[in-house]
Amino acid sequence: MRVLVTGGAGFIGSNLVDRLLGEGHEVQVVDDLSSGDRANLAAAARSERFALHELDIRDPRVADLAAGFEPEVICHLAAQISVRRSVADPLNDARLNVEGTVSVLMAAQRAGTRKVVFASSVAVYGRPDVIPVPGGAATDPRSPYAASKLAGETYLAAFKALHGIDYTTLVLSNVYGPRQSPEGEAGVVAIFTDALLDGKATVVYGDGGQTRDYIYVDDVVDGFVRACGEAGGGGRFNLGTGLQTTDRELHTLVAAAAGAPDGPGFAPQRLGDLPAMAVDPAPALDALGWRPRTDLADGLKSTVEWARGRRSGQ
Repeated sequence: MRVLVTGGAGFIGSNLVDRLLGEGHEVQVVDDLSSGDRANLAAAARSERFALHELDIRDPRVADLAAGFEPEVICHLAAQISVRRSVADPLNDARLNVEGTVSVLMAAQRAGTRKVVFASSVAVYGRPDVIPVPGGAATDPRSPYAASKLAGETYLAAFKALHGIDYTTLVLSNVYGPRQSPEGEAGVVAIFTDALLDGKATVVYGDGGQTRDYIYVDDVVDGFVRACGEAGGGGRFNLGTGLQTTDRELHTLVAAAAGAPDGPGFAPQRLGDLPAMAVDPAPALDALGWRPRTDLADGLKSTVEWARGRRSGQ
């Protein structure tokens, strides 16, 4: 299978690239490296079945390379992912996430791509009344970022109706694991890990009772690979564990994995932070045969081991 991965030099994308190559597929990546890291693709670059194109997804040349490669599937992960940046500059967020997604879909149309697998976010659910958020729950975007992700989902449906391009939307909860950057609001596991390994102070906001649903990157990658097939066409599926972990509990678990003291500082709750979030993955099991398999403690152990290895140059 030929697969084009946008944002393939990023945290999730590069792990997906490695999995696809490991299964014998041909993979090309489009990434402008504004947030992705070429080093994440070091192993992939040794394969003759891999190519990296350093391009913005809105660049017209993306359609040209897609037409030449003729990917059967496009996994679209390239995005502006910061809620706070989207609030500060909603126009830029729309350019990257809405215009970018339309550009990818136009490239898929020209290339005769069978399916687009789209990375969406729990942000589209806003402040849900029921947790874990069930499959098929109503959307309630409360930031430009959430609105842009929901717009992307709408465009997927429009292109399927007009041009027959199949799609699957995967709503990702809080993904963590090797290669995640400690920079940015979504990387709390990476933030805690780097600080604790470096002996620096850590901060928990509010009373530490805010909850999130943490899903290991290998499990997310498995969801993308399964969605590349025929299953799940036209659907939106939650990739999460359905379990809530408080910020304070997470800090304890990361500290244990790092062998570091479990003594964070506390700061006032940040404006706009959700008090709780988790998603129900049951529909993904029914449609894709997917389930989360990695226990949080085990995933954190692997994440800390990777971060240690990076420090030692391994």
